[in-house]
Amino acid sequence: MPDPVVYSIAGRASRFTLQAFAGGMGAMMAHNPKFTIREFDGQAELKGDSLSDASLRVTVKPASLELVDDVSAKDRAEIQRAALQDVLETDRFAEIVFESTHVTATKATGNLYRAVVTGNLTLHGTTNSQDITAQVSIANDTLRANGEFTLRQTSYGIKLVSVAGGIVKVKDDLKFNFDIVARKQA
Repeated sequence: MPDPVVYSIAGRASRFTLQAFAGGMGAMMAHNPKFTIREFDGQAELKGDSLSDASLRVTVKPASLELVDDVSAKDRAEIQRAALQDVLETDRFAEIVFESTHVTATKATGNLYRAVVTGNLTLHGTTNSQDITAQVSIANDTLRANGEFTLRQTSYGIKLVSVAGGIVKVKDDLKFNFDIVARKQA
């Protein structure tokens, strides 16, 4: 078997976002906050011609979440504070880590694959299995993966946030979207 090929995530060329959704009686008057994740890195390792023997490790700095919605400065500061301090408790949990345990991939066309990456996600001090579905392309010295996945906050011991005396609550499910670019290491 040939030596593994390692790709490192190019954070500046990549995009990683999360969307929370408002619920409760006041949900129609609230907005669904969207955040970009500014600091994350990782590596993908490919062995042979198939993605099925691949592995992936991604580390996220939750303190790097930044609200991208167009809201007032006061609302921005409060939403940002609640997300980082009340929800993610970034002073206690400085990293989020995903490590793959299994990859299933089917070749779509040429260098394009459909993949399901199963792994262990450690978030807020709790580790659970997480599936991530992606389209992966490999061309020249670049690997690109894009897709989305959801996770339940309560599965990771995260307390759901509510405001306005509980009239507006954040729903349990968060939706993540990603377009990750990784470059082949020399």
